[in-house]
Amino acid sequence: MEIVKCFKIAIGLTVIGLTSCVNNNNKKNTIAEVHKDIEKPNLIFYLADDQDVYDYGCYGNKKVNTAAVDRLAKEGMLFNNAFTAQAICAPSRSQLFTGKYPIKNGCFANHTATRPNIESVTSRMEKLGYEVVLAGKSHVKPSSVYNWDKAWAPVPKKGVPRDYIPLDSIAHYFKTTDKPFCMFITSKYPHGKYFEVENPKAEDIKFYPFNIKKKDNPDYVKAKAGYYRSIEEDNTQLESVLKLVDSYLNDNTLFIYSADHGVSGKFTVKDIGLKVPFVARWPKVIKPNSKSSQLIHYTDVLPTFMEIAGEKSTEDIDGNSFLPLLKGENVQINKYVYGVRTNQNILNSEIFPSRMIRDKRYKYIRNFNSLEVVEQNLTGKSNVDYFIKRGANAFNNEPFEELYDLQNDPFEQHNLVKNPEIKSIKESLRKAMFSWMKSQGDILDESIGNMPLITPKGDGGFKLDKDTPRRKIPNSIKNTLNTEDYTIIEHW
Repeated sequence: MEIVKCFKIAIGLTVIGLTSCVNNNNKKNTIAEVHKDIEKPNLIFYLADDQDVYDYGCYGNKKVNTAAVDRLAKEGMLFNNAFTAQAICAPSRSQLFTGKYPIKNGCFANHTATRPNIESVTSRMEKLGYEVVLAGKSHVKPSSVYNWDKAWAPVPKKGVPRDYIPLDSIAHYFKTTDKPFCMFITSKYPHGKYFEVENPKAEDIKFYPFNIKKKDNPDYVKAKAGYYRSIEEDNTQLESVLKLVDSYLNDNTLFIYSADHGVSGKFTVKDIGLKVPFVARWPKVIKPNSKSSQLIHYTDVLPTFMEIAGEKSTEDIDGNSFLPLLKGENVQINKYVYGVRTNQNILNSEIFPSRMIRDKRYKYIRNFNSLEVVEQNLTGKSNVDYFIKRGANAFNNEPFEELYDLQNDPFEQHNLVKNPEIKSIKESLRKAMFSWMKSQGDILDESIGNMPLITPKGDGGFKLDKDTPRRKIPNSIKNTLNTEDYTIIEHW
């Protein structure tokens, strides 16, 4: 009896052991399946160059061909309040890659470098297990900050005015990569030089309050027609990329489309320059044909990517993750977004800096060297004061302060800064803007009479007292500025 009992116990234990093994195997299979479901998604950011948010079908312009972007909007989420802080190439891109506004990251004049101690998307995402790739136009430096795992330059193509994105390299990468990646596909379109369009017609162009007066200008219509044609060419590139994505990547791929700033408001802090198209598709997460009116910003992209990869952003990053919006939660990401205008180191290079703060309805702008205050900005040095006065006169129609109700005046046609009924709104925005400027380490402050001429350290600086292709300096004032007349920006 004891032997039988022991035998039964042994059999029972064996069965239990076998059952346990089966259950453990099932558990392993379940874990594998779950891991497959929550594996880190691929992240792709497609960036067009110099295209107004108003020139897309999905944003209301049916006279321009943006079928690929419109398709993304139907399959994902369209953002109605996305912004960059600077309507100029390098500063706009630096925000995307660092999560920091231009003054804090250092790149707040075009063609200048990010501070060398900044940690960018390349190192931050690499730490989270991602390969970080640039496919196309760079326009950011130094390489020590932007240390791409792979980088492919734009490629020449016959019969078009600009180089193409490196489609072959992108295709090969999609086919062969075996790890999660973060790729920025950066187009050189529709940035001029534009296509030549024969016999352009004004009725084929959509006009807005900011350019309606140019409707009868044949040169403007011709340029706009060429710009539309260049937009169509970029749409062709985007279609090719989406075919590659749909062919070789799974549906756990976040694809974002944007354009670095608006061309009609380039170098300004108006919405026609700072408001950007922003469309996101992520089949596993984003509800198709959805929209968001929450304020988001280019500085929010890196912290969003970091959170998707499994880590919260650090306190030194200015932006906030908008992952909740992608998941369908309608929550505030930013109370305010900010804008910067720096005219030095562009072809016109006039001294006319501006700063902007905006909430969902109201915008406040201060133009620090307007004609209203230029006399208080003068230094007593005739050669320096020549350039300060020149800057004020170059923008003689822009007042010291501006305030707009964007809900009722989206194209900023009616300055309400002297309206006593909303004085409290102006004061609240002004106070918040100067608080932000201080936190950024801005070279400007609330005082009047501080009008720095900025230049990088060394011999390669911005020379205001020299001619450019668009600006002529009188011979009597050429080569009269000395190092001590400038505010030196050390890190450039």
